[in-house]
Amino acid sequence: MELLKNQDLMQREWTPMPYDQWTNDLRSICGSFNPKAIEHNGVVTGAARRVDVCGMEFAHVSNDLDRVHRDWDDIRKDANEHLFLIMQLEGSCGVEHVGQQAVLDVGDCILVDSTRPTTFYFGGQFSNHLSLHLPRQIMYSASDVDFDIARKLEAFDPMAMMLRALVAKIMSTAQSDATSSNLRHLMFSATRQAFVSSGDTISALNDSTTRRLQLVDVLIDRHLTESDLCAKWLATRIGVSIRTLQEDFQGLGMTCTTVIRDKRLRFVREKIEQTKDQKGAKTIAEVAYSAGFNDISYFNRSFKELFDCVPTDLLRPVSAPGH
Repeated sequence: MELLKNQDLMQREWTPMPYDQWTNDLRSICGSFNPKAIEHNGVVTGAARRVDVCGMEFAHVSNDLDRVHRDWDDIRKDANEHLFLIMQLEGSCGVEHVGQQAVLDVGDCILVDSTRPTTFYFGGQFSNHLSLHLPRQIMYSASDVDFDIARKLEAFDPMAMMLRALVAKIMSTAQSDATSSNLRHLMFSATRQAFVSSGDTISALNDSTTRRLQLVDVLIDRHLTESDLCAKWLATRIGVSIRTLQEDFQGLGMTCTTVIRDKRLRFVREKIEQTKDQKGAKTIAEVAYSAGFNDISYFNRSFKELFDCVPTDLLRPVSAPGH
């Protein structure tokens, strides 16, 4: 099934819906974003809905707004970190991300990082796209492949065609299907390969505070589960004093140690949620140890503080409506 012919994603007529409802729907699915309309008449033509298939989460977003923006304050509000694989289904969309700009036409794909400010431009014209949410830590820490963020794949690029075909297959496969786990792993791998980097991203970064923090963020994700990962190791790796690194993070209202801890907690949560129904899956303690935690009591306290639940809550079956 070709993704661009999926009738569940394309409608002959899109019904206007209340602006506030559309905004709330978008934030419940994608995190904190700020939409702006050219003429705020209280309605948006389109919808923002979550699609869960094959154990993967998609956001199906359509609108005729002027733009949708996400800044550093929005990023701090969100507990989850994802890479968004965006596929344009109808219309066009401008994307400004990590200092790069691109225009997505029908069939084009782009990879966007939820931990970086982003602006989507629509100019009041109708746009419809599908966004696959890929857990950020899993994408980075489970790979030795360097891949690019904010690089557009044009519709007729073989890699874009491959990604659309794979997403179409995933969207027609139930999570209970025996092949669903393999399809998820294939999606992770295929996305990395589709956006594989052609150069040394790390050596290309300069020494400004913003660029230093971008470099540190990449290093944390690449070495997240290694026991040596700490503020001192990072400062040495990028060639600055630990005081300079600490001041960089203070400017964001956080510490390097907290960032590493929270990234490890999110990584553990994603791992538990992805493997909890698999036979022979690791215990919570084993996943925590593998993520770099050495003290399970500290891990449990930190998990509760960040997610307002204990790790074992993730293993409980979801209650059916009315129960």
